[in-house]
Amino acid sequence: MKPWLHLFFTCTLLIWHTEAEFFTSIGQMTDLIYAEKDLVQSLKEYIRAEEIKLSQIKSWAEKMDVLTSKSSSDPEGYLAHPVNAYKLVKRLNTDWLELENLVLQDTTNGFIANLTIQRQFFPTEEDETGAAKALMRLQDTYKLDPETLSRGNLPGTKYRSSLTVGDCFGMGKTAYNDGDYYHTVLWMEQALKQHDEGEDTTVSKVEILDYLSYAVFQFGDLHRAMELTRRLISLDSTHERAGSNLRYFEKLLEKEREKEQEKSNKTMTTTEPVVQSGAYERPLDYLPERDIYEALCRGEGVKMTPRRQKRLFCRYHDGNRNPHLLIAPFKEEDEWDSPHIVRYYDVMSDEEIEKIKQLAKPKLARATVRDPKTGVLTVASYRVSKSSWLEEDDDPVVAKVNQRMQQITGLTVKTAELLQVANYGMGGQYEPHFDFSRRPFDSTLKSEGNRLATFLNYKDEPDAFKRLGTGNRVATFLNYMSDVEAGGATVFPDFGAAIWPKKGTAVFWYNLFRSGEGDYRTRHAACPVLVGCKWVSNKWFHERGNEFLRPCGRTEVD
Repeated sequence: MKPWLHLFFTCTLLIWHTEAEFFTSIGQMTDLIYAEKDLVQSLKEYIRAEEIKLSQIKSWAEKMDVLTSKSSSDPEGYLAHPVNAYKLVKRLNTDWLELENLVLQDTTNGFIANLTIQRQFFPTEEDETGAAKALMRLQDTYKLDPETLSRGNLPGTKYRSSLTVGDCFGMGKTAYNDGDYYHTVLWMEQALKQHDEGEDTTVSKVEILDYLSYAVFQFGDLHRAMELTRRLISLDSTHERAGSNLRYFEKLLEKEREKEQEKSNKTMTTTEPVVQSGAYERPLDYLPERDIYEALCRGEGVKMTPRRQKRLFCRYHDGNRNPHLLIAPFKEEDEWDSPHIVRYYDVMSDEEIEKIKQLAKPKLARATVRDPKTGVLTVASYRVSKSSWLEEDDDPVVAKVNQRMQQITGLTVKTAELLQVANYGMGGQYEPHFDFSRRPFDSTLKSEGNRLATFLNYKDEPDAFKRLGTGNRVATFLNYMSDVEAGGATVFPDFGAAIWPKKGTAVFWYNLFRSGEGDYRTRHAACPVLVGCKWVSNKWFHERGNEFLRPCGRTEVD
């Protein structure tokens, strides 16, 4: 089988199931590593073929150089020998034609065919944009300056890498095209800094300054925009847009001075125009608890006081004397007192984890969220991961893990959702959200007090789990299937908790009070993964079937 044909089948088997969005799953991005490795091998084969061809041409040229030097020094004497005369005719009629065919021989066919076949499986423009935005998300969440990211100075990294001027320029362009002038400025400044330091690049300073000056202008920093534009014009005096921008900026500045003059005439005092320093504020966005959420992701603002710490204990957990756990109970550790969050150790073995990942990987698809207005599942920028759902029929290990979660929690898995496996991609995250549905399942309850707060606050939100017929998500069991070198914590902004991934452990909490009312304190988030590859699996237990396993309390908030 031809090498490129073999490569085609290999890559098809590896990544036929994916449709772009590689950046949302590190697990699937590993396939690209092998695809690129095979492409390099194919390229090297092409280079070898070209080198052999050039070697043959060079040998021919050297031989003919010696021959023509001799024949041209005495043409008639040379041709006086009949063999020389015959060989000249033969060379020009046959040998040079063979050389022409050798020169025209196309050795690129195999490589180009290989590249063309694989290109359909390559990351798309959407992937490149998503990857760039992921870096910016990490930059914001963990307060990393562009210099740190560009130099690759990240904690826990095994393979260090850096960004070129072209890479920084690409980051800035992505932000610019998205109307994000804050990150445009940061990354164009970094590109300009590295350019000024003499880094070799095909990107010109004119291109960088063109984007940077306009982005700075969008922040209202007119003086700096003019300064940058003048620098651009000094490098390219024929740049039409820069020239018109400068004239426009000068007119705006003149108007500002006139206004200042009018004010000073009225107040008889002079005020200097406000000039920004070049450090711009990050714009506010849609997430009200953004600052708290990101601080917790950095390990800041955790509200674990010494007094609260004294309420947390470690113990052996036998699932209320479950026969299966009496001899081998699980180690249980309190992570938080109220709401009660616990961590269990050695829940899954390394072999089980690898098998679960192996089963999930071919099924991974972009994780979705339910639109609160329409109830329709859709992808969202605030949830960057890929997930799949595993049934017990997929492999005995799935049934084994499900049974173990049932034994630990004392809740039934018969009405629980399938085991969900998720792999987080570049800057993978899931911003603050609730696991439970905030709409009452029975509208007749609204007048009887039960779930009244839920009804009043979310009466227009579609019932997310009505079609399941199993009630709301009463509890969450979250398995950590990998360690994460940096980032990736599970945080609870409402009460300031941060729980860090530990491979083989699991955390558990109830989403609903015993009354069935949602516990709004359990709004939580998966922080962006800074360094590493995060794998988790989770089981959502539902109300139905657990009425007697977790009976109602005396009050609505028990």
